[in-house]
Amino acid sequence: MDDINSLTHSKWRCKYHIVFAPKYRRQEIYGQIKVDIGQILRKLCEQKGVEIIEAQACRDHIHMMV
Repeated sequence: MDDINSLTHSKWRCKYHIVFAPKYRRQEIYGQIKVDIGQILRKLCEQKGVEIIEAQACRDHIHMMV
């Protein structure tokens, strides 16, 4: 998949690094909550036509590269 965009004098590949963190960085992202959050984020990205390149759920935050 070649997702490089270009204009006359420039080329780019648009990627975003998104970090979701709960209030006060509570360490609550584990077990079933982790699975549910993953399903919700996948469904939202699918609805918007966004490709998830990489994702990682830690105990107190979630990293996504889209």
